[in-house]
Amino acid sequence: MQLKTKAIVISNVKFGEADLIVKCFTLEKGVVSFMLKGIRKSKKGRMRVSLFQQLTLLEIEATYKENKNLQYLKEVKIDYPLQTLHTDIFKSTIVMFLAEVLKSSIQEEEKNESLFQFLKESLIYLDQVDSIKNFHLHFIVKLTSFLGFSPDQSSTDFPYFDMLNGVFQLKEYNMYSFNNTNSVLLKELIKLENYGGAENLKLNQERRKSFLDFMMLYYELQLQGFRKPKSLEVLQQLF
Repeated sequence: MQLKTKAIVISNVKFGEADLIVKCFTLEKGVVSFMLKGIRKSKKGRMRVSLFQQLTLLEIEATYKENKNLQYLKEVKIDYPLQTLHTDIFKSTIVMFLAEVLKSSIQEEEKNESLFQFLKESLIYLDQVDSIKNFHLHFIVKLTSFLGFSPDQSSTDFPYFDMLNGVFQLKEYNMYSFNNTNSVLLKELIKLENYGGAENLKLNQERRKSFLDFMMLYYELQLQGFRKPKSLEVLQQLF
């Protein structure tokens, strides 16, 4: 069948001497991987390697066959032209981190329109604004609601955050119950509706680092096979 859909590039991996394997999160089919034959050596084709940078927003047309690991692209064009995500060193580092988080988090091969729209709107926002120091903190909290393990908002009056069950509790129930500055910051971020509000939080580099480590542990406990991003250390050095 012919597939026409919006897509977000999650990762690209070199294959052989000239090929590229690109994993995308598509609006119509969820996660789909594509084989791009000869693209790394082709200078005349309409498809260029630069089109498949991480988190690029695309419109694609592909020959799609159910139950095949690799699909084949026919046409590709930019859906939304990102201006700064791949040229600003701070934003490009955030992009690397978010792409790794998404690669480990999103495995579903089915349509999830709400998640797709959240990702697209978040990336466009990041591309357009200048103040981004807390963006990634708020993003990974907001993402949990689309992945099915959002912290329980009805229990935020309690001090301890139980990572195993995703709830706030009155006292410590297990080794993954925490009552600290990270639990407090998590409550603050849960309540914020937009990214702009997160930029008003007065956080230093040490607090951001601690909170990211805190949330990565939460992801590891909630998602089987989740791997801490390799770019985490670089991100924490910049922010």
